[in-house]
Amino acid sequence: MSSSQGFGPGSPKSFRYPRGGDFDLESGISRKGRKPKNPHLEASVLMRIRNFYEAHPVAVALILLSFGLSVLILLSVYETRFRTMTRSGEVGEYPFPNLQNLVMVAGHSIYTSASCGKTDREDSWFLEPYQKHHGQAATFLEHIREGVDIAARDERALLLFSGGETRKDAGPRSEAQSYWAIAESKGWFGNDESVRSRALTEEHARDSFENLLFSVCRFRELTGRYPQNITVVSYDFKEERFAQLHRTALGFPEGRFFFSGTPATPSAREAALKGEAAVRAQFLEDPYGCLGSLHVKRLKRDPFHRTIPYPDGCPELRSLFSYCGPVPFSGHLPWTE
Repeated sequence: MSSSQGFGPGSPKSFRYPRGGDFDLESGISRKGRKPKNPHLEASVLMRIRNFYEAHPVAVALILLSFGLSVLILLSVYETRFRTMTRSGEVGEYPFPNLQNLVMVAGHSIYTSASCGKTDREDSWFLEPYQKHHGQAATFLEHIREGVDIAARDERALLLFSGGETRKDAGPRSEAQSYWAIAESKGWFGNDESVRSRALTEEHARDSFENLLFSVCRFRELTGRYPQNITVVSYDFKEERFAQLHRTALGFPEGRFFFSGTPATPSAREAALKGEAAVRAQFLEDPYGCLGSLHVKRLKRDPFHRTIPYPDGCPELRSLFSYCGPVPFSGHLPWTE
Protein backbone atom coordinates (compact mmCIF):
# COMPACT_ATOMS: atom_id res chain seq x y z
CA MET A 1 0.00 0.00 0.00
CA SER A 2 1.28 3.38 -0.95
CA SER A 3 2.28 5.58 1.91
CA SER A 4 0.53 8.46 0.21
CA GLN A 5 -2.88 6.77 0.48
CA GLY A 6 -5.14 8.69 2.87
CA PHE A 7 -7.55 7.41 5.39
CA GLY A 8 -10.85 7.76 3.61
CA PRO A 9 -14.30 6.66 4.64
CA GLY A 10 -13.79 3.24 3.10
CA SER A 11 -10.47 2.62 4.72
CA PRO A 12 -10.36 0.04 7.54
CA LYS A 13 -8.42 2.54 9.57
CA SER A 14 -10.90 5.31 9.19
CA PHE A 15 -11.94 6.92 12.45
CA ARG A 16 -14.88 9.07 13.38
CA TYR A 17 -14.75 10.95 16.65
CA PRO A 18 -18.14 10.70 18.32
CA ARG A 19 -20.05 13.87 18.65
CA GLY A 20 -21.37 14.92 21.99
CA GLY A 21 -20.43 13.45 25.34
CA ASP A 22 -17.04 12.23 26.52
CA PHE A 23 -14.88 9.74 24.71
CA ASP A 24 -12.22 7.57 26.33
CA LEU A 25 -9.37 7.24 23.81
CA GLU A 26 -7.81 4.24 25.56
CA SER A 27 -10.96 2.10 25.83
CA GLY A 28 -12.77 3.48 22.80
CA ILE A 29 -15.94 3.88 24.84
CA SER A 30 -18.23 6.80 24.45
CA ARG A 31 -19.76 8.11 27.64
CA LYS A 32 -22.74 10.32 28.10
CA GLY A 33 -21.90 13.78 29.16
CA ARG A 34 -22.82 14.94 32.61
CA LYS A 35 -25.85 17.10 32.83
CA PRO A 36 -24.95 20.46 34.23
CA LYS A 37 -26.48 21.36 37.56
CA ASN A 38 -29.49 23.55 37.46
CA PRO A 39 -28.54 26.65 39.44
CA HIS A 40 -32.08 27.96 39.15
CA LEU A 41 -33.47 24.89 41.02
CA GLU A 42 -31.01 25.25 43.92
CA ALA A 43 -31.68 28.95 44.16
CA SER A 44 -35.41 28.26 44.17
CA VAL A 45 -35.15 25.78 47.08
CA LEU A 46 -32.98 28.12 49.11
CA MET A 47 -35.33 30.98 48.41
CA ARG A 48 -38.32 28.95 49.60
CA ILE A 49 -36.54 28.00 52.83
CA ARG A 50 -35.60 31.61 53.40
CA ASN A 51 -39.12 32.83 52.73
CA PHE A 52 -40.57 30.23 55.11
CA TYR A 53 -38.13 31.24 57.83
CA GLU A 54 -38.96 34.94 57.40
CA ALA A 55 -42.68 34.21 57.45
CA HIS A 56 -42.60 31.72 60.35
CA PRO A 57 -39.49 32.34 62.51
CA VAL A 58 -41.09 30.92 65.66
CA ALA A 59 -42.13 27.72 63.92
CA VAL A 60 -38.63 27.23 62.53
CA ALA A 61 -37.12 27.81 65.96
CA LEU A 62 -39.48 25.25 67.51
CA ILE A 63 -38.66 22.70 64.82
CA LEU A 64 -34.92 23.14 65.36
CA LEU A 65 -35.35 23.00 69.14
CA SER A 66 -37.43 19.81 68.92
CA PHE A 67 -34.84 18.22 66.67
CA GLY A 68 -32.03 19.17 69.04
CA LEU A 69 -33.87 17.81 72.07
CA SER A 70 -34.61 14.56 70.24
CA VAL A 71 -30.93 14.12 69.45
CA LEU A 72 -29.96 14.82 73.07
CA ILE A 73 -32.51 12.31 74.39
CA LEU A 74 -31.30 9.62 72.01
CA LEU A 75 -27.69 10.27 72.97
CA SER A 76 -28.59 10.17 76.67
CA VAL A 77 -30.40 6.84 76.33
CA TYR A 78 -27.52 5.38 74.34
CA GLU A 79 -24.97 6.61 76.89
CA THR A 80 -26.94 5.14 79.81
CA ARG A 81 -27.22 1.75 78.13
CA PHE A 82 -23.57 1.79 77.11
CA ARG A 83 -22.37 2.70 80.61
CA THR A 84 -24.57 0.05 82.18
CA MET A 85 -23.28 -2.61 79.78
CA THR A 86 -19.70 -1.47 80.31
CA ARG A 87 -19.95 -1.54 84.11
CA SER A 88 -21.99 -4.68 84.47
CA GLY A 89 -21.66 -6.72 81.32
CA GLU A 90 -24.02 -9.60 80.63
CA VAL A 91 -25.73 -11.53 83.43
CA GLY A 92 -23.17 -14.31 83.25
CA GLU A 93 -20.38 -11.84 83.98
CA TYR A 94 -21.69 -10.67 87.36
CA PRO A 95 -19.52 -11.82 90.28
CA PHE A 96 -22.42 -13.48 92.14
CA PRO A 97 -25.19 -14.31 89.65
CA ASN A 98 -26.55 -17.18 91.76
CA LEU A 99 -27.16 -15.25 94.99
CA GLN A 100 -30.76 -14.23 95.67
CA ASN A 101 -31.04 -12.78 99.19
CA LEU A 102 -29.49 -9.72 100.82
CA VAL A 103 -28.20 -9.58 104.39
CA MET A 104 -27.27 -5.99 105.25
CA VAL A 105 -25.40 -4.98 108.40
CA ALA A 106 -25.77 -1.25 109.05
CA GLY A 107 -22.56 0.40 110.22
CA HIS A 108 -22.54 2.63 113.29
CA SER A 109 -18.89 3.49 113.79
CA ILE A 110 -15.37 3.37 112.35
CA TYR A 111 -12.56 1.25 113.75
CA THR A 112 -9.47 3.42 114.22
CA SER A 113 -7.00 1.19 116.06
CA ALA A 114 -3.93 -0.04 114.22
CA SER A 115 -4.41 -3.45 115.83
CA CYS A 116 -7.33 -5.78 115.26
CA GLY A 117 -6.78 -7.30 118.69
CA LYS A 118 -8.60 -4.48 120.49
CA THR A 119 -11.97 -4.67 118.80
CA ASP A 120 -13.94 -4.83 122.06
CA ARG A 121 -12.39 -1.66 123.48
CA GLU A 122 -14.18 1.67 123.11
CA ASP A 123 -10.92 3.57 122.53
CA SER A 124 -10.36 1.52 119.36
CA TRP A 125 -13.43 3.06 117.74
CA PHE A 126 -14.32 6.60 116.74
CA LEU A 127 -17.31 7.31 118.97
CA GLU A 128 -19.67 10.25 119.03
CA PRO A 129 -20.43 11.65 122.50
CA TYR A 130 -23.76 9.79 122.66
CA GLN A 131 -21.94 6.51 121.91
CA LYS A 132 -19.38 6.72 124.69
CA HIS A 133 -20.73 4.03 126.99
CA HIS A 134 -19.08 1.00 128.47
CA GLY A 135 -19.81 -2.02 126.29
CA GLN A 136 -20.55 0.03 123.15
CA ALA A 137 -17.76 -1.62 121.15
CA ALA A 138 -19.17 -5.05 121.98
CA THR A 139 -22.48 -4.09 120.36
CA PHE A 140 -20.69 -3.42 117.06
CA LEU A 141 -19.06 -6.86 117.24
CA GLU A 142 -22.46 -8.41 117.89
CA HIS A 143 -23.85 -6.82 114.73
CA ILE A 144 -20.97 -8.22 112.70
CA ARG A 145 -21.35 -11.69 114.20
CA GLU A 146 -25.12 -11.67 113.68
CA GLY A 147 -24.75 -10.77 110.01
CA VAL A 148 -22.18 -13.50 109.45
CA ASP A 149 -24.32 -16.10 111.24
CA ILE A 150 -27.41 -15.25 109.17
CA ALA A 151 -25.44 -15.44 105.92
CA ALA A 152 -23.90 -18.75 107.01
CA ARG A 153 -27.38 -20.25 107.35
CA ASP A 154 -28.37 -19.15 103.85
CA GLU A 155 -25.98 -20.19 101.10
CA ARG A 156 -27.87 -18.00 98.62
CA ALA A 157 -27.32 -14.83 100.67
CA LEU A 158 -24.96 -11.96 99.91
CA LEU A 159 -23.66 -10.28 103.06
CA LEU A 160 -23.07 -6.53 102.79
CA PHE A 161 -21.57 -4.29 105.45
CA SER A 162 -22.89 -0.80 104.75
CA GLY A 163 -21.54 2.59 105.78
CA GLY A 164 -19.39 5.32 104.30
CA GLU A 165 -16.51 7.55 105.39
CA THR A 166 -18.75 9.46 107.77
CA ARG A 167 -16.31 10.94 110.31
CA LYS A 168 -13.61 13.43 109.32
CA ASP A 169 -11.48 12.88 112.41
CA ALA A 170 -11.50 9.13 111.78
CA GLY A 171 -9.77 9.68 108.45
CA PRO A 172 -10.74 8.26 105.05
CA ARG A 173 -11.93 4.95 106.47
CA SER A 174 -15.42 3.62 105.96
CA GLU A 175 -17.72 1.98 108.46
CA ALA A 176 -18.21 -0.88 106.02
CA GLN A 177 -14.50 -1.61 105.66
CA SER A 178 -14.11 -1.47 109.45
CA TYR A 179 -16.74 -4.16 109.91
CA TRP A 180 -15.35 -6.34 107.11
CA ALA A 181 -11.80 -6.10 108.50
CA ILE A 182 -12.98 -7.10 111.97
CA ALA A 183 -14.91 -10.07 110.59
CA GLU A 184 -11.73 -11.07 108.78
CA SER A 185 -9.65 -10.76 111.95
CA LYS A 186 -12.17 -12.95 113.79
CA GLY A 187 -11.99 -15.67 111.16
CA TRP A 188 -15.61 -14.92 110.26
CA PHE A 189 -16.57 -16.42 113.60
CA GLY A 190 -15.91 -19.94 112.38
CA ASN A 191 -17.61 -19.44 108.99
CA ASP A 192 -14.59 -18.44 106.93
CA GLU A 193 -15.05 -20.89 104.08
CA SER A 194 -18.79 -20.47 103.67
CA VAL A 195 -19.24 -16.71 104.16
CA ARG A 196 -16.05 -14.79 103.37
CA SER A 197 -16.28 -15.26 99.60
CA ARG A 198 -19.75 -13.67 99.51
CA ALA A 199 -19.25 -10.90 102.06
CA LEU A 200 -18.62 -7.45 100.59
CA THR A 201 -19.09 -3.78 101.36
CA GLU A 202 -21.25 -0.82 100.44
CA GLU A 203 -19.17 2.26 101.28
CA HIS A 204 -21.26 5.34 100.54
CA ALA A 205 -24.28 5.28 102.88
CA ARG A 206 -24.59 8.23 105.27
CA ASP A 207 -27.72 7.26 107.19
CA SER A 208 -30.05 4.31 107.75
CA PHE A 209 -32.20 4.94 104.69
CA GLU A 210 -29.13 5.02 102.46
CA ASN A 211 -27.86 1.86 104.20
CA LEU A 212 -30.90 0.08 102.83
CA LEU A 213 -31.30 1.78 99.45
CA PHE A 214 -27.61 1.73 98.53
CA SER A 215 -27.24 -1.91 99.60
CA VAL A 216 -30.12 -2.90 97.33
CA CYS A 217 -28.36 -1.12 94.47
CA ARG A 218 -25.03 -2.73 95.38
CA PHE A 219 -26.75 -6.12 95.35
CA ARG A 220 -27.91 -5.40 91.79
CA GLU A 221 -24.34 -4.47 90.79
CA LEU A 222 -22.96 -7.73 92.12
CA THR A 223 -25.66 -10.21 91.13
CA GLY A 224 -27.44 -8.68 88.15
CA ARG A 225 -30.78 -8.86 89.95
CA TYR A 226 -32.63 -7.39 92.89
CA PRO A 227 -32.91 -9.31 96.18
CA GLN A 228 -35.72 -11.76 96.67
CA ASN A 229 -35.52 -11.27 100.44
CA ILE A 230 -33.83 -8.63 102.59
CA THR A 231 -32.60 -9.05 106.16
CA VAL A 232 -31.33 -6.00 108.05
CA VAL A 233 -29.08 -6.26 111.11
CA SER A 234 -29.00 -3.31 113.51
CA TYR A 235 -30.05 -2.31 117.03
CA ASP A 236 -33.38 -3.73 118.11
CA PHE A 237 -34.82 -0.28 118.85
CA LYS A 238 -34.40 0.62 115.15
CA GLU A 239 -36.74 -2.10 113.91
CA GLU A 240 -39.69 0.20 113.29
CA ARG A 241 -37.49 2.65 111.39
CA PHE A 242 -36.16 -0.02 109.03
CA ALA A 243 -39.07 -2.45 108.78
CA GLN A 244 -41.80 0.17 108.50
CA LEU A 245 -40.51 3.59 107.42
CA HIS A 246 -37.59 2.69 105.16
CA ARG A 247 -39.16 -0.46 103.73
CA THR A 248 -42.34 1.48 102.90
CA ALA A 249 -40.32 4.27 101.27
CA LEU A 250 -38.72 1.64 99.02
CA GLY A 251 -42.05 -0.07 98.38
CA PHE A 252 -40.47 -3.43 99.22
CA PRO A 253 -42.94 -6.24 100.08
CA GLU A 254 -43.41 -6.69 103.83
CA GLY A 255 -43.46 -10.48 103.59
CA ARG A 256 -39.96 -10.53 102.10
CA PHE A 257 -38.37 -8.14 104.59
CA PHE A 258 -36.80 -9.31 107.86
CA PHE A 259 -35.09 -7.57 110.74
CA SER A 260 -32.61 -8.93 113.24
CA GLY A 261 -31.96 -6.60 116.17
CA THR A 262 -29.44 -6.72 118.98
CA PRO A 263 -29.75 -4.69 122.20
CA ALA A 264 -27.95 -1.49 123.07
CA THR A 265 -25.86 -1.30 126.22
CA PRO A 266 -27.98 -0.95 129.38
CA SER A 267 -26.46 2.43 130.21
CA ALA A 268 -27.24 3.82 126.76
CA ARG A 269 -30.68 2.36 126.19
CA GLU A 270 -32.82 5.14 127.65
CA ALA A 271 -31.04 7.87 125.69
CA ALA A 272 -31.04 5.68 122.58
CA LEU A 273 -34.81 5.20 122.71
CA LYS A 274 -35.36 8.93 123.10
CA GLY A 275 -33.04 9.74 120.20
CA GLU A 276 -34.63 7.07 118.03
CA ALA A 277 -38.09 8.53 118.58
CA ALA A 278 -36.83 11.90 117.33
CA VAL A 279 -35.24 10.38 114.22
CA ARG A 280 -38.38 8.39 113.40
CA ALA A 281 -40.42 11.58 113.59
CA GLN A 282 -38.06 13.21 111.10
CA PHE A 283 -38.33 10.30 108.66
CA LEU A 284 -42.12 10.33 109.00
CA GLU A 285 -42.13 13.87 107.62
CA ASP A 286 -39.26 13.31 105.19
CA PRO A 287 -39.25 9.59 104.21
CA TYR A 288 -36.33 9.95 101.79
CA GLY A 289 -34.15 12.17 103.97
CA CYS A 290 -33.79 14.75 101.23
CA LEU A 291 -35.09 17.80 103.09
CA GLY A 292 -34.37 19.75 106.24
CA SER A 293 -32.32 18.34 109.11
CA LEU A 294 -31.93 14.86 107.62
CA HIS A 295 -30.43 16.30 104.45
CA VAL A 296 -28.08 18.50 106.48
CA LYS A 297 -26.99 15.47 108.49
CA ARG A 298 -26.08 13.65 105.28
CA LEU A 299 -23.95 16.54 104.13
CA LYS A 300 -22.08 16.56 107.44
CA ARG A 301 -21.49 12.83 107.15
CA ASP A 302 -19.66 13.27 103.87
CA PRO A 303 -16.52 15.12 105.03
CA PHE A 304 -14.41 13.92 102.08
CA HIS A 305 -16.97 14.75 99.37
CA ARG A 306 -17.19 11.24 98.00
CA THR A 307 -19.05 10.94 94.69
CA ILE A 308 -21.94 8.51 95.07
CA PRO A 309 -21.92 6.08 92.10
CA TYR A 310 -25.54 5.05 92.37
CA PRO A 311 -27.84 4.58 90.55
CA ASP A 312 -25.46 3.73 87.67
CA GLY A 313 -25.32 0.14 88.86
CA CYS A 314 -29.09 -0.13 89.29
CA PRO A 315 -30.60 1.83 86.38
CA GLU A 316 -34.10 0.51 87.10
CA LEU A 317 -34.09 2.62 90.29
CA ARG A 318 -33.06 5.89 88.68
CA SER A 319 -36.48 7.47 89.23
CA LEU A 320 -36.54 6.36 92.87
CA PHE A 321 -33.10 7.85 93.49
CA SER A 322 -34.19 11.21 92.10
CA TYR A 323 -37.49 11.27 93.98
CA CYS A 324 -37.97 13.59 96.94
CA GLY A 325 -41.35 13.97 98.58
CA PRO A 326 -43.41 13.50 101.75
CA VAL A 327 -45.35 10.52 100.38
CA PRO A 328 -44.04 7.15 99.14
CA PHE A 329 -42.73 6.91 95.60
CA SER A 330 -45.53 5.76 93.28
CA GLY A 331 -43.49 4.89 90.20
CA HIS A 332 -42.48 1.50 88.88
CA LEU A 333 -40.19 -0.66 91.04
CA PRO A 334 -38.58 -4.00 90.07
CA TRP A 335 -39.90 -5.88 93.11
CA THR A 336 -43.52 -4.88 92.49
CA GLU A 337 -43.76 -6.74 89.18
